[in-house]
Amino acid sequence: MRQLHIKVLVGLFLAAGVLAWGGARLWDSYGSLPSVPVAAPIVLALIAAVLAGTAVSLRSRLRAQRERRPGAKGVDPLMAARAVVFGQASALVAALVSGLYGGVGVFLLSAGLEVEPRRDQVIHAGLSVLAGVAVVAAAVFLERVCKLPDDEDRGGADAAL
Repeated sequence: MRQLHIKVLVGLFLAAGVLAWGGARLWDSYGSLPSVPVAAPIVLALIAAVLAGTAVSLRSRLRAQRERRPGAKGVDPLMAARAVVFGQASALVAALVSGLYGGVGVFLLSAGLEVEPRRDQVIHAGLSVLAGVAVVAAAVFLERVCKLPDDEDRGGADAAL
């Protein structure tokens, strides 16, 4: 499994943000822009909490297993792999969604905040971006927790596998 690269996530965030900003500009010129859902930052924050909780749980179980504590419950490798895949998928989607809400938020900021509903939309978009960053941080933490230690016994061509 390949490691999650921050450059890919930042690129996805920026591309989605630029496209959302342009789309919001175009949409607003033809009518009213749809609102940013209130549930968006809440759902992203819940996903971040689940990822962080999973990472903390796995970290403590792996530490107990490594220290050979009596009664330590081991970690199923398949479950750890599934957790990492969930984290990586969540980080990719969160980068995309955060970019979309960030682009809409930037457009709304540039359009002016004189109207109360627009101000609320900017706040919701900003909170969505922050929650998306929390998802990415939790996913990277989960990936680091589940990373296998490097095998120093390998040599030569086998090390690249």
